[in-house]
Amino acid sequence: MSYILVLYYSRHGAVKQMAQYIARGIESATGMEARIRTVPPVSPSIEATDPVIPESGAPYATLDDLKNCAGLALGSPTRFGNMAAPMKYFIDQCSNLWLSGSLVNKPAVVFTSTASLHGGQETTLLSMMLPLFHLGFMLLGIPYTELDLNTTQTGGTPYGASHSAGTAGKNPITDEEQRLCIAQGKRLADLCIKLRA
Repeated sequence: MSYILVLYYSRHGAVKQMAQYIARGIESATGMEARIRTVPPVSPSIEATDPVIPESGAPYATLDDLKNCAGLALGSPTRFGNMAAPMKYFIDQCSNLWLSGSLVNKPAVVFTSTASLHGGQETTLLSMMLPLFHLGFMLLGIPYTELDLNTTQTGGTPYGASHSAGTAGKNPITDEEQRLCIAQGKRLADLCIKLRA
């Protein structure tokens, strides 16, 4: 069975939860599996290393996970209007996939979580799109036919699913945010299935 890689970095758990909702949307499409993976944190100390397998949660992604996927859902919390360093570090290792053209014409979506509504959700989503364009991915957003985009008082953008976690990072993912994550995952899976056919 073909799979879509749901690749995320999450510090406090919100992006991880969003990844699970996106995976639910992907797996609502018949014949498509969601493969959830994360990336290790980046240490400020050069000597520090993490174990190859995380103590809990999703396994760490490999470049082969990315190379062999039918599509990609990429998620990161916001760091000053940009993706988090661990995700950028993983993407920076994709030179061979770029040189070989292995990722060209694969559909992709992006998603994020911020401490506030004006904490850089849209710029973070755009920052994640830039390397994906260079790698040859076809980027999908969320169309306004998803009515929650017109009514949400929390996260949700046409560039990708988003969540407003609050300054303490404790806000639950709202019903609208959940539905937008699921819709984004389903839209990605539907396109992957159409391209495969």
